[in-house]
Amino acid sequence: RLSCIRNNIWLASCGVLSSGLAVLSSFGLMLFCGVPFVVTVANAPFLILGVGVDDMFIMIATWEQSSRKKEKSSVKSLLAETYAEAALSVTITTLTDVLAFFIGTWTAFPSVRSFCLYTGTAFVFCYVYTMTFFGAVLVLNHKREEGNRHWLTCMRVDVGKDQAENSCLYNACCIGSCSRQPSQPEGEHPMSVLFKKYYGPFVTNKWIKVLMVLLYGAYLGGSIYGCIQIREGIDLRNLANDASYVIPYYDDDDKYFSTYGPRVMVVITESVDYWNELVRLGIESCAQNLE
Repeated sequence: RLSCIRNNIWLASCGVLSSGLAVLSSFGLMLFCGVPFVVTVANAPFLILGVGVDDMFIMIATWEQSSRKKEKSSVKSLLAETYAEAALSVTITTLTDVLAFFIGTWTAFPSVRSFCLYTGTAFVFCYVYTMTFFGAVLVLNHKREEGNRHWLTCMRVDVGKDQAENSCLYNACCIGSCSRQPSQPEGEHPMSVLFKKYYGPFVTNKWIKVLMVLLYGAYLGGSIYGCIQIREGIDLRNLANDASYVIPYYDDDDKYFSTYGPRVMVVITESVDYWNELVRLGIESCAQNLE
């Protein structure tokens, strides 16, 4: 925002900080519990950041809608209404993410299991910090705005007769408007107007409802078919560079040796006197019996 009072840079930064705290808490707890840290876990912070920022936007948008509807309401009632509206959406999002990743812990791959444990726990912490830490930051930011304080310095911003002689640049930085008038709260966001006036009536049309049900049925059927067809495993070609010599090796291996099944190896786990001819004959006999 161009307004030096309603600029929410610190609010957005605290939303990102909330996601960072969730990642630190999750990693700390999992490492304390002895869960192995694998390379794939390094991707978890990006997932948590995406969901955390989304939750932050929901909280901020709901807060602003509540404050527009109830301009004279107390902070307590504004926060209560914000949680009443936003907490349901945030909770459902978090539950689906947590369930998805905790179901992934049933896999036979240890690296995937560790990744799902770290990420699922981080989602839980992200939810807790959004509902507690970020809610408190919303209230503090609201009090700063009510006090007409600058977003960066938190100094009180006053518009009086002595500001009339100041330059436009000074007024833009220290007052928030070149017109030498205090900046006013913005109206409804254009995207909100688009969804409320155009998209909402469009999707509530009865023919569109029927089309939506049919499309969802087709999607659901395709999803069930895909779940039936999926097989657990990994194609090692996908782990190599496109120009790697490994890819033609696996192609030739599948072409010429796939009919023979997996390799079988014998491991002798104890010390053996290989100099003894009888021992060597015994090993040969064992190998022949296995063949």
